[in-house]
Amino acid sequence: MSILRYAHLDVFTHGLGGGNHLGVVAGAEGWSTEAMQHFARWNNLVETTFLLPPEDSAASYRVRIFTPGREIPFAGHPSVGSAHIALEWGLAQPVEGELVQQCAQGLLPIKLQHRDGHRQLLLKAPPATEVTGHQPLPTELQLALAGIRGGRLPPALVDGGRRWWLVECASETELRQWQPDHNAIRALAEISQSMGICAFARASEDRAGHQVAVRAFAAGAGIQEDPASGAANGVLAWYLRHAEPEGPLSHGYQVSQGREIGHDAALQVVIADDGIWVGGATRTVIEGQLHWPLPA
Repeated sequence: MSILRYAHLDVFTHGLGGGNHLGVVAGAEGWSTEAMQHFARWNNLVETTFLLPPEDSAASYRVRIFTPGREIPFAGHPSVGSAHIALEWGLAQPVEGELVQQCAQGLLPIKLQHRDGHRQLLLKAPPATEVTGHQPLPTELQLALAGIRGGRLPPALVDGGRRWWLVECASETELRQWQPDHNAIRALAEISQSMGICAFARASEDRAGHQVAVRAFAAGAGIQEDPASGAANGVLAWYLRHAEPEGPLSHGYQVSQGREIGHDAALQVVIADDGIWVGGATRTVIEGQLHWPLPA
């Protein structure tokens, strides 16, 4: 019987229960990939991560990220949540205000900062590239966007650790009221080998507390709608910076996500000379021991 530490987190939380769930396991150095996948399947969260000693001397720690169905190389909220626990449990120490996460995507810096008296962690988004270029948009995209009017920027397929269709909507109100065809989004995700659609709109009020509203329909990962997605927001920030380099969002903004499914996540996007950083606050909700028998 292996006894390990376990935490259940609320990542990108704006209020109690507002963010995205994450399970984090520490002490599973002796576990096989199959054992990690078995537990992640039983845990049945969008992602479960395993904190491990780094294999690269430049890293603060190593993390492996599992959905219930498979291991993935990178995801935003699992990275931010894992960094939170690495600090809380003293498994890593920041150097000049940064941690360095080792994962299958490579070495990713995570910056510490304080905002309104709370610690925030911002992940440096992986480099991104536009996949669509000047190719015609697929018919599957048109079907998936039925019932919503487009905004000022055209749809684009962008790959930045995770691949997303980025779609601007005409207004925040329309975005929040949209009832998309999830089967059509799933077909689009399959044909484009993407996560699905990250739909966004510019805030309708200056005093809304955010400048961008986001909804992420991750059919490619088997998720109907993600309450808070760091990776999708990192890809979106890259797109906005390149599409509107002198625009009002080109240096960063606040994101509201998840209200349509009973959450209220808040993400901060910082667009700087050294890259794009996406993060927010994390709350530890449950903490204790994990009793999990491994096969002989």
